[in-house]
Amino acid sequence: MKGTLYVGFVTSNPDNRLISKVICQGDMFVFPVGLIHFQLNVGNTPAVVIAALSSQNLGVITIANAVFGSKPPISVDVLTKAFQVDKNV
Repeated sequence: MKGTLYVGFVTSNPDNRLISKVICQGDMFVFPVGLIHFQLNVGNTPAVVIAALSSQNLGVITIANAVFGSKPPISVDVLTKAFQVDKNV
């Protein structure tokens, strides 16, 4: 991994708890299969990461609750980039 990323995921219903961290070169972060997750480059240079995915299905995740009802809330910076909207929307 190169660069600096703010990464995180939201646990499943009913908790919808946000687990997040800023990772740098040499760090690793695991996203549990099937959960809502994100990565945001917060550094001044391009970021490079390696990702591996599986196709296992762990159940149902309510996307709206996970994205907009996580505890603590997902950063406005992440949401504005993901949905390509102004911070004031």
